[in-house]
Amino acid sequence: MSSVTSISWIPSEAIEGPAKIPFELGITHYDDPPPDVIEDLDELRRTDRFREANELRAFIEVEDGRIVDHGHLGQGHIGATTVKVGPAAVRFPAVQLPDIRPEPEVSETSVRFVQTVGGRMGLPTPRPVPHRPFAQFWPSIAWTTLALTINADGTSSHELVGASPFPRHWIYDHEGRLVEKSALIDFKKWFNDSFGDRTPWGAYDSPAVVTAVGSALERQLSTTIMRGGKKARIRTLKEGDSLMEQGKPGSDVFLILDGMFVVERSVPERSSANEVHWSGACEPPPSGPPRRRASPKRRRTRSTSPS
Repeated sequence: MSSVTSISWIPSEAIEGPAKIPFELGITHYDDPPPDVIEDLDELRRTDRFREANELRAFIEVEDGRIVDHGHLGQGHIGATTVKVGPAAVRFPAVQLPDIRPEPEVSETSVRFVQTVGGRMGLPTPRPVPHRPFAQFWPSIAWTTLALTINADGTSSHELVGASPFPRHWIYDHEGRLVEKSALIDFKKWFNDSFGDRTPWGAYDSPAVVTAVGSALERQLSTTIMRGGKKARIRTLKEGDSLMEQGKPGSDVFLILDGMFVVERSVPERSSANEVHWSGACEPPPSGPPRRRASPKRRRTRSTSPS
């Protein structure tokens, strides 16, 4: 038996436009980062620690090196939306869509399982949208599609096949350890497009870009920056913009809220003829030392200076 689990949650500053007003006023809330290790998934759901979770758990039976049986054991878990009304707090259960499980792909040496889990908030969000039906009453749908391959020798592997462009999705391995995360958030695309036929329950899934997780210390520092008392400045960078340049003075600390960066490092190497060559991630740009550049799509960072 093996498993892979995704947890979907809303990080600070992830919502744009008028939709963020209830979050800024404290009527509803952003989510604290999920734990580094899942010990009790149902407890996380009961304490409002995530919006939804995709628990893909499966088994195979092997006799004399042959796979003779297999099956799904997991399910989707949906959270709730907590709304503060004066001194009271009201929880609105989210709406869970039917889990999607295609027939497993069985070979002589492995079985590949796929599971899609998703749903939407229980509160209406009436708004215009830029395509038919040109108006949407209910919130957009969030989802993840996970794949799990279990081999006859007992090993397994997983992948995030697809996911909604919002919110953030964290991936945990069969031991419950955080191992990957979705790299990009696109609230505007999700808000305007992710409903009806533009979801796995219609005719479309969205490929997901994943990246390795940072260390526990890095995640602790990010929480301190976002939830600390000092207001930090949020910047949006376009593709190809430079965040900082090697060799230039600076004392700011940058937290990447969304997106990915390319780090180009210059390392001069001297040959026997005293000629200078450059090594690193890529060749330095003609205008000067290599820089940290934003990769495709816009990237948002938060900066703070030492007090």
